[in-house]
Amino acid sequence: MDAQNVLTLLQKGESEKLEFKTSFKSDAIESLVAFANSKGGVLLVGVQDDAHISGVTLGKESLQNYVNQIKQNTVPAVIPDMDIVTIDGKTVLVITVAEYPVKPVSYRGRYYKRVHNSNHLITPTEISDMHLKMLNLSWDAHLYPDGDIDALNIKKIDKFIENINQTGRFSIEEDRWTTLQKLKLIQGRQPTIAAMLLFANIPERMHIRVGRFKDDITIIDDRQITDTLFEAVEETMKFIKTYMMVAYEFHDEIKRVEKWDYPITALREAVLNAVVHRDYQNPSDIQIKIYDDKIVIASPGKLYGDITLEKLKSKNYQSSLRNKLIAEAFYLTGNIEKYGSGFIRIEKELTSYPHVSFEFKEIANAMQITFYKQNNEGINEGINEGINEGIKSLYEFIKNNPSLRVSQMEKALGIPAKTLERWIKQLKEEDKIAYQGSKKTGGYYAK
Repeated sequence: MDAQNVLTLLQKGESEKLEFKTSFKSDAIESLVAFANSKGGVLLVGVQDDAHISGVTLGKESLQNYVNQIKQNTVPAVIPDMDIVTIDGKTVLVITVAEYPVKPVSYRGRYYKRVHNSNHLITPTEISDMHLKMLNLSWDAHLYPDGDIDALNIKKIDKFIENINQTGRFSIEEDRWTTLQKLKLIQGRQPTIAAMLLFANIPERMHIRVGRFKDDITIIDDRQITDTLFEAVEETMKFIKTYMMVAYEFHDEIKRVEKWDYPITALREAVLNAVVHRDYQNPSDIQIKIYDDKIVIASPGKLYGDITLEKLKSKNYQSSLRNKLIAEAFYLTGNIEKYGSGFIRIEKELTSYPHVSFEFKEIANAMQITFYKQNNEGINEGINEGINEGIKSLYEFIKNNPSLRVSQMEKALGIPAKTLERWIKQLKEEDKIAYQGSKKTGGYYAK
């Protein structure tokens, strides 16, 4: 590297791949390790934070001593390139480190990464992720400690295989255990962590906390869903739909077409994203909060691999999978279309919902997606009209089918129980219906 190159770097200022140091000390080695664990970088020694060249004094053995210090205190050993550049009579030491193929690199037992223009300690989870990525493995491919295939639910496995055959993405002709072996979900009689999350008789590690909030401190209803992954997604969607507004277009029958105030497919895609890509080593739950004007979905674990928020927003990225076997299972069953397309599909669904927008960001140690519902009088009127028609049709249904309870109406009409209960409450307030008989055997009658 020559003087002109150094001057160009000085004009750019410190960044993810560039740092200035007035002298070579331990913090200089920390920066080199952070570069090695990130995208590589250049350390300019003899330069102040404001890019002013102060110069550095080098002895006959200085460079060799610096190289030895770096090699002896880093694991695996970092071997940098060093250049001496003179600018206006002052010496600048240029130390260059490439991104290391074997990660993570440590300095005296501590691990660092480069974030913007500073060094940060790497968390134990990130260290594990780096090891697995280096080995081209994922955490969910590890064998479940002391596990046995007897812990797996055969009905869930058979349903999984049936769904795969229906999608046509993978042809299965073997028995269930050979199939799981082929998909790397089991080894012999020992299940992987992915198999336990997908099929266990007693669900492991999977919790979704979903609730209906009036505001941040007022909880109307909440539920903890603990189930295997496919079932947890379905239960979560049922709860979300319970607290969503829906309009029905009615003709000769009580139910024709549903129009939800949020796009169901987009919400499902966000829930799938949270379940498939979450960090299962993090003990926190997936949290979903339903407010009057927004739905917030937070999944443990930040973006994985080389994906950044900027790349997601630009749609210019390659998918990097934290849980390869789980993602493959959801792909083969048709729950996800292809890796890395989730946010694109959400945006596509929102094109027919102009009153709904969404954003995604990293918060603390989680990924958060928020759907915002704007106040739109035309849309609200359409929904309200649908609800009013639904209430009228329910009243006619009760007149023609007296003595039914909510559970029976739900089954007959295909309308969620929570929706029916809201409509029934309004009909009772209008003194149009009444409940007669005991809780177990009674039902609703029109007046």
